[in-house]
Amino acid sequence: MIIDFHTHCFPDSLAAKALPLLSKEAGDLSAHTDGTCAGLEKSMAENGIDFSVMLQIAVKPTQNKTVNTWAIERLEANPKLIPFGSVHPKSDDWHSELGRLAAAGVKGVKFHPEYQQTYVNDPIMFPIYDRLSELGMIAVFHAGIDIGVAPPVRSRPEHFAEIIGRLPQGKTVLAHFGGWKLWDDVERVLAGSHLLFDTSFCGPYMAKEAMLSLVSKHGADKFLMGSDSPWAPQGEAVNDVKCLGLSDTDESAVLGGNAARLFGIL
Repeated sequence: MIIDFHTHCFPDSLAAKALPLLSKEAGDLSAHTDGTCAGLEKSMAENGIDFSVMLQIAVKPTQNKTVNTWAIERLEANPKLIPFGSVHPKSDDWHSELGRLAAAGVKGVKFHPEYQQTYVNDPIMFPIYDRLSELGMIAVFHAGIDIGVAPPVRSRPEHFAEIIGRLPQGKTVLAHFGGWKLWDDVERVLAGSHLLFDTSFCGPYMAKEAMLSLVSKHGADKFLMGSDSPWAPQGEAVNDVKCLGLSDTDESAVLGGNAARLFGIL
């Protein structure tokens, strides 16, 4: 089983406008699908992906309901697409929105500290983390530098290490091998913790030796294959894992077994 834990889609009415804007912000980064659910489904079929997690982001405090309503609507559309919601930490309705998502069966939420302009260790986040733990929901974070956002970096490995006891135990996922382009710090302060890391958007930027070192120190049971589609090809993300030379058991776990266990699919 292969599960891509890190993809993005947009409503059909917004995809054609959203992709060029986001691409420009990221230095004319190429998109590898059209940004729609249908485009992702096509990519999955071409690359042997069994399930994809779709991560939404509430960029503004006023976007919670719109983002989460779309995620809830997608639950029944295609069981192979697993939608996550999002809450903005400075919104007034984050508590009720988390409850609405959980009641509908949405498994988790995505935070993007750079887009949401909130440090992960800001005390404003603590009640949100507590509520996620109460609900048994998964928290996914963009972690590290963002290719399209100027400093300061609000999601450094040290920030996560400072609050590691507050983050949902065994259900907190840091994208991009725990912190994009901050991998030495990830290994230094986060390796061996309860946090899960996804592999998204790292293949062209992170040395294979650095990947292997971090997997060895942190444990292959805490890694989830991710692509960051449409911003990276799903097939290449799969190959990035296969090229590491892990044991068959560890490779299978990273490609999908760990995510399947997290979702209760196995």
